[in-house]
Amino acid sequence: MRDAYHAELDSIGEGLVGIANLVGSAMARATSALLDADLDLAESVLGAHGRVEDLQRNLEDRAIAVLARQQPVATDLRLVVTSLRMSADLERCSVLAQHVAKVARRRYPEQAVPQDLRRTILEMSQIAQRLMAQAADVLVTRDVEAAAQMEQDDDRIDELHRGIFQHLMDDRWSHGVETAVDVTLLGRYYERFADHAVSIARRVVYLVTGEHADTEAAPPATP
Repeated sequence: MRDAYHAELDSIGEGLVGIANLVGSAMARATSALLDADLDLAESVLGAHGRVEDLQRNLEDRAIAVLARQQPVATDLRLVVTSLRMSADLERCSVLAQHVAKVARRRYPEQAVPQDLRRTILEMSQIAQRLMAQAADVLVTRDVEAAAQMEQDDDRIDELHRGIFQHLMDDRWSHGVETAVDVTLLGRYYERFADHAVSIARRVVYLVTGEHADTEAAPPATP
């Protein structure tokens, strides 16, 4: 019985890693759709969200069943409760990838991102994807130091996000209001995606140590 119980706990962790990999891939494909004006790729990202929702619901059902049947305590209880919160973070990341794909679809066949901001958007996407991959690794390794290291990459994406606003406020901006709105939203989507990845890493720190990371802010309530 205890072997089955621990196998179920392990499967919950593996499920989180699987969803993290899916949402990281979704953001990569959404960004390609955005920068290449690829409608088919954008539609594929939008269609894949249901898979993440199904996996998330299944994981939450299993976690709640463990709580009800096994009444875990101490570290096991932290694992189950923290897994539920991380699952919510990952679902929001899938929604954010959808938002990027929707911008690509809305502006097709035009490109939503002007040439002078493509490098910034691409770098934000790459950092967001890297942070999610690191979060998946931390879920497996429970490496507290690696989790803390993720804060530095998050600082970089915040810097890029501020740079977008500076660019939009420049008198030389010539791409119009609609493009300004698109770029503003896109910067926000990538920033929030990265925030959720870092939130997952912070939750791993709590899982391992029983203490909240000193730098942790309240987790985002909306995508």
